[in-house]
Amino acid sequence: MGEATGTTLERRGPREDDEGPGHGPPPGGDGGYRAEPPAGGTRGFFQQYKPEQGKSIRWGTLACAGALIAWGAVFLYDQLQVYEGDEWWRMLITIIIPIVFAGVVFALVWWVTFVSRTSSDFMIATEGEMKKVSWSSKREIIGSTKVVILFTLLMSFFLFAVDLAFQAMFSGMGILKR
Repeated sequence: MGEATGTTLERRGPREDDEGPGHGPPPGGDGGYRAEPPAGGTRGFFQQYKPEQGKSIRWGTLACAGALIAWGAVFLYDQLQVYEGDEWWRMLITIIIPIVFAGVVFALVWWVTFVSRTSSDFMIATEGEMKKVSWSSKREIIGSTKVVILFTLLMSFFLFAVDLAFQAMFSGMGILKR
């Protein structure tokens, strides 16, 4: 069955002949088997590795990289304006090179973000760790911000007073002339 599609079948869940409560094939009608890519990792370019995990960080990475790639393509287009002219090959240079650049770099970022196992596992783990973080509430952040602002103002007034005292002391000693 798995040989015709190029995938191997991996057993998940307990076997059908297991005894006891809760044993038997899992619901879903697939008999407890799921298709896995063949050993050796030959997946298609657009087949995502663990597509249901780490969605936020992966799509966020792709969006930010896409913005940088678009900026790079516009910059490249601007730099290639020295080739601008009425000839078809000059227009081809100024338009096609930035488009090819953007396409190739975007495809590379797609592969790193969604297909590569190591970087995908890293992003999935990063998102998992971010979900474990105990984020401060809005009230705590506002209170902490008020403390920081108040402390900064008090320190600036204190340093201003110390500066005036040193200025008066050095002026009185004749070291500092007004």
